[in-house]
Amino acid sequence: MSTPVSPSRPERTRGARRAGRLAVLAATPALALLAAPAQADVPEGWGGETTQLEPDLLHALGLYLGAPLLLFVLIALAVFLPAMIRGEKLLPTHEHGEGQWIGGPRQGIAELPAPDGEDSRAGGARGSW
Repeated sequence: MSTPVSPSRPERTRGARRAGRLAVLAATPALALLAAPAQADVPEGWGGETTQLEPDLLHALGLYLGAPLLLFVLIALAVFLPAMIRGEKLLPTHEHGEGQWIGGPRQGIAELPAPDGEDSRAGGARGSW
């Protein structure tokens, strides 16, 4: 297996990189000096007004209750609408499938030993108080 060897880079690419770095370093302070604040007047009617607009009850309810409810409905539609269009069932049917005993005997309870006598603990769970 052979590994291709890349030729060494010529000196002019190193010089070009160095010139590019110097140009960026020199342009940064120049751009910072050019960014001066805008010289604009305050629009008429904005200077010194202290009146506050108080929204009425209907506007406040629409803003604080209506907007979140609308957002909830839109998200619910985005989630459920594609499934409804495809005709999928959205609610579980609660059909009981075959029970699974993970880690239990493969043949079901037939493999479990039967109790030998009164004091035997074989055959299932038991509890005493």
